[in-house]
Parts: sequence; structure tokens; C-alpha cells
Amino acid sequence: MTYLGLLFGVVAVVLRGIAAGRWPTANMYEFTLVGSTMAIAVLVLVQRRNQIPFLGVLVTGAAALALFLGVNVFYIRAEGVQPALQSYWLIIHVGVAITSSGIFAVAAATSVLQLMRARREAGSTRLAGRRWGWIDTVPDSRSLEALSFRLNAIGFVLWTFTLIAGSIWAEHAWGRYWGWDPKEIGTFVVWVVYAAYLHARTTRGWAGSRAAYFVLVGFTAVIANFTVINLFVTGRHSYSGI
Repeated sequence: MTYLGLLFGVVAVVLRGIAAGRWPTANMYEFTLVGSTMAIAVLVLVQRRNQIPFLGVLVTGAAALALFLGVNVFYIRAEGVQPALQSYWLIIHVGVAITSSGIFAVAAATSVLQLMRARREAGSTRLAGRRWGWIDTVPDSRSLEALSFRLNAIGFVLWTFTLIAGSIWAEHAWGRYWGWDPKEIGTFVVWVVYAAYLHARTTRGWAGSRAAYFVLVGFTAVIANFTVINLFVTGRHSYSGI
């Protein structure tokens, strides 16, 4: 079913691109469509190397919710884009941002499982009993934390490139590399949060639940950068069409 969902996602992205006559990442609906598909693709790759029970429940559930919002809240008809977006940088900059977001999503889901597994291992009364016995099928919390760290490290590298590519594109489109646009600030905040997480994890010994909560804070910043700034803050990156 996951492979089938991934196939439908790829077909939807291709058909949207054909309908719009361009790379389909110019508004919130298209970002949601491509981002959900990318998250499922990352999930498939992870599961091929490490079979983690119930990780797919979290990722596919989040993807289904995102698609529901995309179709019912963010949807706009396929059309052309503003002159500033008519560039190959649309593919490079936004494509890398979507890829890193998909990786961050799977890493966040892994951290959620890590927190539940850690509490189960610690004998938490809230997760005790047969009702929560399925958690015992999940790898131990240390293995989940290591996987989350590797995913976030990859996502951070790609997010760094997103910042760099965005600055180069901004210079081409607007004549400056950095202008403190709300979206630029939001993207930088996400970078700072994940940089702090990686630093704390590798040099300060932040591990276990503290690291997992740090990951969830970072992914919350990613979601806020996509939703709050696009919907409620006006700037040069206001291309949601809503």
C-alpha cells in the first residue's frame, strides 16, 4: 500500500507539472503535494534498510493529513508563475527544500517512536500493559535515536544548500543576497535550530529524550515556516495564492 501511495503521488506530481507547464512547486498546494510524496519516498528508502514497525503509520498518516489540507484548503488551479519564479532556480532551490523537509518529517516520526519506546523501557505506567505491547516490536530507543540523527544530519546539509541557493536566486531576481524577508528569516531560524541540535548531540552529549524533543522543535519550525509565514505574513515569498 505504501508503494502504491508513492506511485499515485508521483503520478499526481507529474500531471500537475504537465497541467501547469512548469516544475510544480510554485505555491502551497504544489509544495504540499510534492513534499508529501517526498516524505513517502524517504520512508520507503529507510524501510528498505531498516524495517521499523509503525514508522510508516506516523509518516503516511502525516502525509494523508497534509494532502487533505492541500486539496481542501491550499488548492488553486494550475497556472503560470510570477516573473521572479521563472527560473531554473525554482527546481534547485525549492526542490532541495522539499527534499530536506521530507527527510526532516521521517526523522521527526522516528523521534516520536523513540520517545514512546524510551518511556516503555523505563516502565512508564502510561505505556504499560498489553494495550501498548506493540511498542515492544519497535527497535530500542538508542537505535531510533541514531537513525533520527543520521536523517537530520542529511536534511541539515540539504537545508544549508537551500539557504545558499535561495541567496543566489535572490541576487539574480532582486539584486541582493539577503533582505530579511520573513521567509528568509524563517528558513534561517530552521537552520539555526537544527544546527544547535546537531551541535548539542555531537559535542554536548545531548542524547535520549532531550535530543528527541529538540528534533520535534526543529520540525515544528519547518511546519511553521511553511504555514504561518506563507498564510499570515506578507513578503516577497508570498506565493501561496490563497
